[in-house]
Amino acid sequence: MKNLFLLLTVSLLLQRTSFSQVISEWRGIGRTGVYNETGLLKEWPKDGPPLLWSVSNLPVGNSSVAIAHNMIFTIGLEGEMDAIVAMDMKGNIVWQKPFGRAWTQSYPESRATPTIYGDYLYISSGKGDLACFKAVSGDLVWERKISEEYGGTYGRWGLAESLIVLDGKVFFTPGGKETTMVALDKLTGKTIWKSKSLKDNPSYTSPLLVEYGGRKTIVNVTENYIIGVNPDNGDIIWNFEFGSYATGRNNNINTPLFSDGYIYVTSGYDHKCVMLKLSDDASSVSLVWVDDVLDVHHGGAVKVGNYIYGSNWIRNSMGNWVCLNWETGKAMYEKKWENKGSIISADGMLYCYEEKSGNIALVEATPEDFRIVSTFQIDAKRGPYWAHPVIKDGILYVRHRESIWAYNIRK
Repeated sequence: MKNLFLLLTVSLLLQRTSFSQVISEWRGIGRTGVYNETGLLKEWPKDGPPLLWSVSNLPVGNSSVAIAHNMIFTIGLEGEMDAIVAMDMKGNIVWQKPFGRAWTQSYPESRATPTIYGDYLYISSGKGDLACFKAVSGDLVWERKISEEYGGTYGRWGLAESLIVLDGKVFFTPGGKETTMVALDKLTGKTIWKSKSLKDNPSYTSPLLVEYGGRKTIVNVTENYIIGVNPDNGDIIWNFEFGSYATGRNNNINTPLFSDGYIYVTSGYDHKCVMLKLSDDASSVSLVWVDDVLDVHHGGAVKVGNYIYGSNWIRNSMGNWVCLNWETGKAMYEKKWENKGSIISADGMLYCYEEKSGNIALVEATPEDFRIVSTFQIDAKRGPYWAHPVIKDGILYVRHRESIWAYNIRK
């Protein structure tokens, strides 16, 4: 009996340890847009992959989904508040709670994606209100109006930052005259540090954790700068004047890509994209190349092999699909298909979700050509289709406004 009790205790501890390590965030682990999934279909049936379920009664939003603890999380607009919604794995709402003031001007629909770290869920609203909930129960742990408290500023569409959690801290970029970035205690919400101010506005970008040169760096993009911040104390280690490469609007939205000391940043509206190289100790950056073909509006980009894939901005209602060489920035192709949109990757394939009509394409990840293998169209009446798709355990989750569709893409 004693041995049985010991075995049960160890089993419970192992389960708790596993549970506490669960993490889900914007564009997958590492924010790369590349999902570590295998055994997926390399071609879809004529009408698309099998639909497992759909739901169409959610608060409206463009947020992607986060998946952890056998639950699905997203946010949507509830009056003048952003609301967090927790569902079971069939799309049934388990709990739903307002958490922060929504952006109420142009394009108010919710767009930040929840971050689940261990037992807790972290989220920011369109006006920079932050909250922490217990993920499973929905109990509120803490909330703060961070952007307001620190004199943060807004772009014409509010804020859209999906939070990063690291080493007991939650990071947020309010911008403005008082600070650029702040770090809060993840369990209490109390301020741990605030960085100096670069006297710049925030962008709509979600930050990226970079580990290189023996240090961790939080990389984000403000209106005019690409910045590297020390997560321990808030020191801005380096900044790069990205705004000088804008030829039109300077609305930065896409999370940077990182690989082996190199950081790629792209923005729409004919904004040139840049490749930066970190120094060996990650204390500075230098410019490697500049490109004017792949100016991603807000659909993100992915690195597969030695190539970058995404769609560019021609005008707000049009864009082409592009492949660049990671090392040189050379355009391998620029091809027209439907319209620009969001992109993710898994199992050596690209998943392209165009924003005008809701078509989704399965595309070979090859620099030779934009080779579409299969396409289908989600069952919705109007666009734009702006939420980024997510793949988890062989299921493709597609969000559009008040709806989510779950498709089986396993072989």
